[in-house]
Amino acid sequence: MNTVGFALAAALGNVVGALAVVGHLRQGLRFIDACLAFGAGFMLAVTVLGVMPQVLEGSPESALFVLAGYFAVHLAQHVFTTHFHFGEETHDLSASAGTSALLGLTLHTFFDGVAIASGFLVSDRLGILLFLAVLLHKLPEGVTIASVMVAGGQSRSRAVGGAVVLGTATILGVLLTEQVASLARHGLALSAGVTLYVAASNLVPEFQAKRGWLTAAAFFGGAAGYFLTERILAGMIHL
Repeated sequence: MNTVGFALAAALGNVVGALAVVGHLRQGLRFIDACLAFGAGFMLAVTVLGVMPQVLEGSPESALFVLAGYFAVHLAQHVFTTHFHFGEETHDLSASAGTSALLGLTLHTFFDGVAIASGFLVSDRLGILLFLAVLLHKLPEGVTIASVMVAGGQSRSRAVGGAVVLGTATILGVLLTEQVASLARHGLALSAGVTLYVAASNLVPEFQAKRGWLTAAAFFGGAAGYFLTERILAGMIHL
């Protein structure tokens, strides 16, 4: 399959999220916010049930690369970045906050591309599942970078440009995975750690303080959505 096409589609999710911020599309932002819980559930299910068995089947030592991917995202987003959280930023920030958030998210979005390409190296089914997992958090990712840059006093065009940079990093992740042997060999394990971090440490904290069944149903629904999608793909794709 055309992995670059999947990467491009995922990258457009960053831009759509950013456009919702700069265009003040409140309905769109509420919809994206509602997707956080569903996306977290889907991503956790894909990582634990779809990716980890493949990673550990190759070599138990590959778990070290999963841990490395997890730690790398934490360093990028919460040590080297001055201000970061998923979702719309509503407080005024310094101009440098947008730049540091962009740098922190770029590593993560690069591994979004690595995840897509690595999944397709295993099977078309896993590649599509990882593409969907990436796509589900691309919208809030675009909201995040655009709102942080706008809150820091940067222009709307620069905010959208930041989302384009993130999308480009995803496409680059796909291209390099297909060309660099070591990345192709360990990319799935590294991206498993990255995806696990985004789902459990970025997305879940954004909604776990909210009480009620609606958010919980969306979270569990994301996991159920993985099982349904996997079964549908199993009937359509035999590799």
